[in-house]
Amino acid sequence: MSLRKHPNSFKSETFLQATLLKMWLIEFCINIVSRHLERLLQLDMLLRTGQRYTADRLAESLEISERTVRSDLSFLRDRYHAPIQYSRTKGFHYTDPDWRLPSISLSQGELFALTLGARILQAYAGSVYQSQLQTAISRLAERLPEQTWVDLQQLADQNVVFRVGAELDLDPEIWQILEQACQRKQRVWMRYYSPTSNEVSERELDPYVLHFSRNNPYVTGFCHLRQEVRWFRVDRIQQIEPRSESFEVDPTFDRESHFAGAFQHEVGGVPRPITIWFDARTAPYIRERRWHPTQQIEEHSDGSLTLRLVVRGLNEVKRWVLFYGKGAIVKQPVELVELVRDEAEVMSKQYKSQ
Repeated sequence: MSLRKHPNSFKSETFLQATLLKMWLIEFCINIVSRHLERLLQLDMLLRTGQRYTADRLAESLEISERTVRSDLSFLRDRYHAPIQYSRTKGFHYTDPDWRLPSISLSQGELFALTLGARILQAYAGSVYQSQLQTAISRLAERLPEQTWVDLQQLADQNVVFRVGAELDLDPEIWQILEQACQRKQRVWMRYYSPTSNEVSERELDPYVLHFSRNNPYVTGFCHLRQEVRWFRVDRIQQIEPRSESFEVDPTFDRESHFAGAFQHEVGGVPRPITIWFDARTAPYIRERRWHPTQQIEEHSDGSLTLRLVVRGLNEVKRWVLFYGKGAIVKQPVELVELVRDEAEVMSKQYKSQ
């Protein structure tokens, strides 16, 4: 037997990127297409008021950073040749008041991609942004002939289906409060239900990032109750209120390494080496995916394999192993072996009593 890395381990895409791909698509559809376009239109309107606008005043009016304002101004100059100049007396202004922002056109392929983005949004985030994105797509669709748009809708409805299992009950107001708090670095108070303890607790949280893991929505940030960075399922937040206090992200928090060390969505604990054997019938399902950035696969002559990885936390690994039933056997660590054995024994007793 020879120990070697599975070929998938050499792919440039990390497990984190694969896990958060859905969220990236959602953010692309919303932020790039809808918000950027809306922001450019608002910026154009401000420049036509005749008032003296500096970069910081534009940023304040648009509720964005000065860096974003300067980026948008450069975008208008470079992409659309907007005659924008700055002077001490006028601030940023158009030197040619007759210049107009041209229509931003989309190809059929691009509009179809956005239509699929709406489907993804509905499947993974419920109704949080669905109505806003659908409105934006409808407005953009007005640029296409009616029959072309009908054909695109039918293609999206009939040829591409997103199925994610159980439906998600996500409160749009809670999600939007968290989104704004992440952007503004604003602390929040929340009432959070934990199914593990079957209790509701009150917490103050510095929200760092929103993300999806295994189709579930999470907010990751610094929990003042536990005094550590933790994950919280957004759909388990019963009540939330923004606080007046602002926060700075802990400089020791490295988002990439934080998510890369997680197995599924469990991030607590010290990194532990895990070894699991999979029989020949189960092995193909293990080979076809990259489960973790640290994974190594040892192939055996009978078609079975041994998977090795280093992860934080054991409970999520336990649940994952049990999914494969008799096709998987934990070899190490001892604590994980005992967790799986105890779970299997309890299940065996429960079924014997039926």
